[in-house]
Amino acid sequence: MTRAMLVNGQPSAHIPADDRGFQYGDGLFETALLINGRVRFLDDHCQRLLTGCARLGIAPPDQKILLREIAQVTAEADRGVVKIIVTRGAGGRGYRPSGAMSSNRVVALHPFNPAPHGALRLRWCDIRLGRNARLAGIKHLNRLEQVLAQSEWREGEVDEGLMLDTEGEVVCATSANVFAVRDNVLVTPDLRFCGVQGVMRAQVIKAAVKLKLAVSEEPLWPHDLKTASEVFITNAVRGIRSVAALESLQWTTSDVATRLANALSLSE
Repeated sequence: MTRAMLVNGQPSAHIPADDRGFQYGDGLFETALLINGRVRFLDDHCQRLLTGCARLGIAPPDQKILLREIAQVTAEADRGVVKIIVTRGAGGRGYRPSGAMSSNRVVALHPFNPAPHGALRLRWCDIRLGRNARLAGIKHLNRLEQVLAQSEWREGEVDEGLMLDTEGEVVCATSANVFAVRDNVLVTPDLRFCGVQGVMRAQVIKAAVKLKLAVSEEPLWPHDLKTASEVFITNAVRGIRSVAALESLQWTTSDVATRLANALSLSE
């Protein structure tokens, strides 16, 4: 249940029916953790949103107004999940956007539901991610691949699914980035064709460099995980979560994940 919501700065739970985000997924979103009354990594979320707007040619929201609206919906909360949506705006029928459109924005606060403790059980997803370098990295509203992927299993069967692209490269989990430790190197997919450049992913890479861990962003294939000594996934809300099993593959160590979580103070 949504705890607070603003649409273009006004308390509301409605957007126009001809909004292009609703009609075509023409927009972007951010999901961030509110903890101890502060939005974690807020600057990074705002920067990724601006980057996505520039990539898609969407008029970005005024940053001062956006920050004020975030402060407004979180004013009386200590913990929760903040979601920001920016769409190209309302328009007529047809894919082609008109010349000058005013973007719409939604800022909402949702309850935080703690995840179960312990390492995760993963499966391979059947559905694959399409390659499109123009959309790679940004968090656009088109998430049907993830919706269908999460529909492949029932609640409680596994905790998450890993997704490959159409050429068979490992990209991500359905709602998280993935890291593997191989030969004492922390490896994560380079996301040059698809996937989201996660805010937590970036923080993990920075923390690893400070800890003097070798890091590599490179193509990752399923067979690479067979030789990994450790696997974990990351996202901005859940933080860093170790993986215990991926179907028949198993891992018993979480040393690197624990060091990174401690370095980023994610143990709240």
